[in-house]
Amino acid sequence: MITVDWETYVQLLALVQNSIIAAAVLGILGGLIGVFVMQRDMAFAVHGISELSFAGAAAALLLGLNVVAGSLVGSLVAAALIGLLGARARDRNSIIGVLMPFGLGLGILFLALYPGRSGNKFGLLTGQIISVDIPQLGLLITISVLVLLVLIVVWRPLTFDSLDPEVAHARGVPGRPLSFIFMVLLGLAVAVSVQVIGALLVLALLVTPAAAALRVSSSPVLVPVLSMVFGFVSAVGGILLAIGGSLPISPYITTISFAIYVVCRIVGSRRLSATSRRLSAPSRRTLEAT
Repeated sequence: MITVDWETYVQLLALVQNSIIAAAVLGILGGLIGVFVMQRDMAFAVHGISELSFAGAAAALLLGLNVVAGSLVGSLVAAALIGLLGARARDRNSIIGVLMPFGLGLGILFLALYPGRSGNKFGLLTGQIISVDIPQLGLLITISVLVLLVLIVVWRPLTFDSLDPEVAHARGVPGRPLSFIFMVLLGLAVAVSVQVIGALLVLALLVTPAAAALRVSSSPVLVPVLSMVFGFVSAVGGILLAIGGSLPISPYITTISFAIYVVCRIVGSRRLSATSRRLSAPSRRTLEAT
């Protein structure tokens, strides 16, 4: 719901330039790394890491330390534990199921003990539109660029290991080290995303755009591109809508992301139906001829 006039909106827009840049970077980062999250069936891991990231940020807030640093520590601890102990999918899901409520409980405890403003507490869960200052933006961009560069370096073996791990292992691809590296990268991506969208709804940037892209294409080139575009539109669009509204940023981002997914699912279903009809037409003609 828009609650400000155009002139006020423009003034507010100038005040949140850092947040818009951060959202754009996170949309691209989340869209790209989300492709591997979907290929490796690790959407649950994103949620688990975000809960420990929330706990780390809440602990830092309580102790008067840097919240971003606390979020990073929490994310990396979770990512390392999942990467080291969860080699198999069943083990991984069990570990995540244990870590997730533990992290959420710790975070709630730290927030309950925090004597400061309630807005700071709420922002860790749902994101803060004006919370990104110059140092935080610089750190966010640095981490995002680092994650993107490492992803580019390991792109081919990581894709191979994600799509067919058994064949990749037979061909000499180091699956376990790659899995650990990816978990660390995912932990970094979750930590920086929590700063803008919050811990509870980080899936909207790290899972939904890639899931939408996979609904309309299977191309190894087009899927990452579409996923990054969807993530960018969701994040930046959410910021632009939240500026003039009275709600936190996360509902706008999640709504846009969900709408994109619904549209892509409908388009993908129609394309699949059309393809099935085209493939079945020659068979019907052959049967009629006989």
